[in-house]
Amino acid sequence: MAALALFCAALLAASAVHKALERGRLIEATARLTGVSPVPAQLLLIHAGTLELVAAGCLLVPPLRTAGAVIAALVWSSYALALARRRGETLDCGCDLAARSKPVTTAIVLRAAGLAVLAGIVALTPDTPFTLDAPFAAAGLLALYLGASELLAIPAPQWKAA
Repeated sequence: MAALALFCAALLAASAVHKALERGRLIEATARLTGVSPVPAQLLLIHAGTLELVAAGCLLVPPLRTAGAVIAALVWSSYALALARRRGETLDCGCDLAARSKPVTTAIVLRAAGLAVLAGIVALTPDTPFTLDAPFAAAGLLALYLGASELLAIPAPQWKAA
């Protein structure tokens, strides 16, 4: 389970860095996603990024891993709820590294909910020390996650139901 905790930490840290580097785009995305004006959206974005960094840091320290996983589950659950409210709309939700408007589908909502479930699994499993294979397994999970995100961004693939 250390690999899963490391995957969650890497994804959370990357998400926080993404919020800092793309803050103009993500303030707008946060405003549209939450239905607030840009000033509160900026505060929400800072708050989310801070929580992501705190959760990532806690996930890396075995005695704090449960706390980090609970914070991560709450953050990802909040994202899932915000996305569910906008399901069917077309917008740039800020979920990807690339700026692109796309329909908010059930799959995108389930992606955020699935991450919350993974964090819940980390919170409920006993702490295990990081082993040599954990970073490689976490990197593999991260690659699969990013690949799945790219597949979800395809506008009208033949394998997707209309």
